[in-house]
Amino acid sequence: MSRIGKQLIKIPQGVEVKVNGDTVTVKGSKGELTQTVRGGIAVHVEGSEVKVTSADETNRQAKAYWGLYRSLIANMVKGVSEGFRKDLEIIGVGYRAAKKGNDLVISVGYSNPVDFKAPVGVTLNVEEGNKISITGANKDLVGLTAAKIRAIRKPEPYKGKGIKYTTEVVRRKAGKAAGKTAA
Repeated sequence: MSRIGKQLIKIPQGVEVKVNGDTVTVKGSKGELTQTVRGGIAVHVEGSEVKVTSADETNRQAKAYWGLYRSLIANMVKGVSEGFRKDLEIIGVGYRAAKKGNDLVISVGYSNPVDFKAPVGVTLNVEEGNKISITGANKDLVGLTAAKIRAIRKPEPYKGKGIKYTTEVVRRKAGKAAGKTAA
């Protein structure tokens, strides 16, 4: 039995969950998300709770997907009610970001600035020129967008320059001068 799959999902005020065949739709103040559920998994809305069950306890694949779909639906409920947020920080002399519409223009040491187009459902904000916040209802899309922005210039280990998550700790390496001994 799945420990995560058997937990009930509480539906907060203002969120509506509909199950239509193998499609789960969640609506809230932050938007609307849908998820298709594979066979062998059943989703039921009972009052103000969502229950995910495995239709066949002996089917190994159905048991494997049970906890996954419960987590996906719980993230959808949280996303449309509260939303998700990732924060990035740009470190380096002359490195900065600017907002242009809902897109970003990032200057991180390349010969030309990098234009980053925001996907639909994600909002990008720039604070102080070097802090980027990514918000949205879809947890996967927010995380993927943050990873793509970070991949433009990953933090390097010698000076720590680049784009990093605010909670990320960059492990610094000693340079060539640290290996030399004074004569």
